[in-house]
Amino acid sequence: MKRTFIITGIVVGVAIIIMILFNRLASDNDSTNLFEEAKKGTFEISITAAGELIAENSLEVFAPAIGLSTNRGGGGPGQQGRGGGIRVMDFKILDIVPEGTVVNKGDYIAQLDKTSYDNTLKDALENLTTLQTAVQMKILDTTMTLTALRDDIKNQRFIVEEAEITLAQSKFEPPATIRQAEMNLDKAQRGLEQLIKSYDLRVAQSLTDIRHEKMHLNQGQQLVNDLQEFLSKFTITAPTEGMVIYKKDWSGNKRKAGSSINPFDRVVVTLPDLSSMISKIFVGEIEVSKVATGQKVNINVDALPDKALTGEVISVANIGEQLPNSDAKMFEVMIRVEGSDPVLRPSMTTGNKIIIKTFDNVVYIPTECVQTGADSIPYVLGKNKTRQIVVLGEANEENVIVEQGLEPSTSVYIAPPENAESFRTSGEDLIPIIRERVKAKKVISSNFQN
Repeated sequence: MKRTFIITGIVVGVAIIIMILFNRLASDNDSTNLFEEAKKGTFEISITAAGELIAENSLEVFAPAIGLSTNRGGGGPGQQGRGGGIRVMDFKILDIVPEGTVVNKGDYIAQLDKTSYDNTLKDALENLTTLQTAVQMKILDTTMTLTALRDDIKNQRFIVEEAEITLAQSKFEPPATIRQAEMNLDKAQRGLEQLIKSYDLRVAQSLTDIRHEKMHLNQGQQLVNDLQEFLSKFTITAPTEGMVIYKKDWSGNKRKAGSSINPFDRVVVTLPDLSSMISKIFVGEIEVSKVATGQKVNINVDALPDKALTGEVISVANIGEQLPNSDAKMFEVMIRVEGSDPVLRPSMTTGNKIIIKTFDNVVYIPTECVQTGADSIPYVLGKNKTRQIVVLGEANEENVIVEQGLEPSTSVYIAPPENAESFRTSGEDLIPIIRERVKAKKVISSNFQN
């Protein structure tokens, strides 16, 4: 029995020792977590935003254009008149190289579907044959008509000669006979003159008709030539060296094999200039007033975590836009990446830290260490049991500058301890300074609103 009590006592003692050690360790950890030291050094006010890389300069590669010469003729826009015309239709991408492919000048990029325009060419060729036949028939009809008219004129000349001979032979005849012969000659001459005038008019009309038919023929021939040249451009090649980047349409979808291209937005791909890159970000309407051109930016690329880049703000949008999944207006900000790096690619996601202001050799602490009472006077609770009033300066997302009232390396509570009411107050001489600053801010705010 005695032995049992001894063993029980030993077990209880060990348990008590373990609990004491655990509480001490927990207390040490809590004390470590409860305090932060005031630091002195460089303090930055910044805005962070995610973005993506784009090339500052890009060359757009287009589907072939429908020229003015290929849309003329007797019909309206998009219709084939007698001279023909190309109907405006979408282009369909049959095949395209993978995005990111590096190409040299003249290299294959994509193939467009020719089916619809091949049918247009077939119709144009048939129309051209019809027009050629029409010209030949018009020339043949004109030749036959004018030949007949010339024969009529020749025959009429014979009739005039006969009338002249008859008149000459009737000079010894009675006056009535002579008069009849004169009338017959006059009639024959007037008939000849009418045939000559009719012939001249028919020649002029025929030439006009032939020119008109030839004009239609030339239009038809031009249409065929234009279509053949147009279709020869359906194989898209690189105008210069670069990396193929798919074009996004108005809905944000990339144009790839199977996609259709509007003839009024004919960009198939872009070839970005990788020597100069831009990080495009969007900043909220609350913070955009702090951003200005020329500000320095620290950039990191998600795909290259070990690479640190720098940049500079080169443009800030004046008008905000509504982005998907965002209720606030967002403003586009362009940041030029300094230097060039061959590993950077368009569409890589970036993290961007825009440096708004920088302060050297200032004391700062985490924002949550600052407390305020009912009088709105800020203070910190020191590890030395002091309720220290402080004059605060600028703040960023995590920390705030302490301009007066706190020395570097001073430990302050992150959250008020249970016995905070017992801490003695220090720095009451700073209260007038704080109130004066608050008053000045109110005056500035009032003037701004007025």
